[in-house]
Amino acid sequence: MPELFTLVPPDEARARLFEHLPVNVQTETIPTPEALGRVTAAASRSPMSLPAFPRSTVDGYAVRAADTLGASESLPAYLTVAGEVPMGRAATVKVDLGQTALVHTGGMIPPGADAVVMVERTQKLDDQDIEVLRPVAVGENVIHVGEDIREGDEILPAGHLLRPQDLGGLLAVGLTEIQVARRPRVALITTGDEVIPPSQPLGPGQVRDINTFTLSGLIREAGGEPWPLGIIPDRFEALKAAAARGLAEADVVVMSAGSSVSVRDMTAGVISELGQPGVLIHGISLRPGKPTVLAVCEDKPVFGLPGNPVSAMVVFGLLVTPTLWRWQGRTDLPQPRAVKARLARNVATVAGREDRVQVRLEQRDDGLWADPVFGKSNLIFTLVKADGMIRVPLDKTGLSAGEWVEVQLY
Repeated sequence: MPELFTLVPPDEARARLFEHLPVNVQTETIPTPEALGRVTAAASRSPMSLPAFPRSTVDGYAVRAADTLGASESLPAYLTVAGEVPMGRAATVKVDLGQTALVHTGGMIPPGADAVVMVERTQKLDDQDIEVLRPVAVGENVIHVGEDIREGDEILPAGHLLRPQDLGGLLAVGLTEIQVARRPRVALITTGDEVIPPSQPLGPGQVRDINTFTLSGLIREAGGEPWPLGIIPDRFEALKAAAARGLAEADVVVMSAGSSVSVRDMTAGVISELGQPGVLIHGISLRPGKPTVLAVCEDKPVFGLPGNPVSAMVVFGLLVTPTLWRWQGRTDLPQPRAVKARLARNVATVAGREDRVQVRLEQRDDGLWADPVFGKSNLIFTLVKADGMIRVPLDKTGLSAGEWVEVQLY
């Protein structure tokens, strides 16, 4: 096949991939309590107003605000207690001129009342009468019908990542089921004659499989379901059979290792035989992660990631993670949490290549500092020791110590 190793900036690579990748969100309906971290497939609207009845925000006495006008500790307003509103029941008492009713936090405001005096602002005279020591305004300490949300209002749009508070809001209005995007199934293929399962003792020249497990974790974080297909030997037909199976039975295929330009490079060749349009990009102007393959085969994304664990994880975050969220219909692709810090040491890079450098954060007397964790891309503990990474743009030849940087947190 012709040489395809032409470097493309990461943002351009992602944009080119998305141009060839149709968005066809597949949906399912699940119980709302189980929907944390899922993406809404349709807008949801409230079937009711919330609250459905006027409620007190404090323990106190429901009153007509006009009856408390001018009340003070030296000249209190005197009111007769007409009764009590029990929690969880409709109010059976009515507040008339010069009357009040005992209410509790969250309880219903009885007819005739338009405000609540906190119990701390009252004083009991006897079993029938109280003194009000402070005036209240109409609506004070009261939540009105529909103040939280009104019937027919949109609760959440389509493409929204569901958070704990979202589940609470949906359940508060009785929406016990919700339509969400189906999780994409991601076939994971690890290659290498030297790679063995982590449970086995190491022999000469062997390494334990890291990528299957680190990438599975990243897939879950991005809303997907990892489907590991095992460790495939460095043989073209074996890799092609695994990739074909992954393409047929999964929504996304991720292959790690075998994407470097070498005599053992088979990933691009295998992908080129999976379907059209095939390989879009082979090579990204990124360190680590340069020998990456991006493809679309039969309307499904296929990724050839470098085998080195640091490279694989960096590329995954830049390209695979946004693809998985897009597959689920997210309207706003998530941005990593980030903090500003000053760089503790110089970082040297090469212009024309975007570098991602691991850093460890250190809180000093003069603020937050980012200390680079230097190491080759096959050293997993450069990631274990890091709190995040910084980006060195394409047009820079490095960053200087003391310079302010943005740290994308892990």
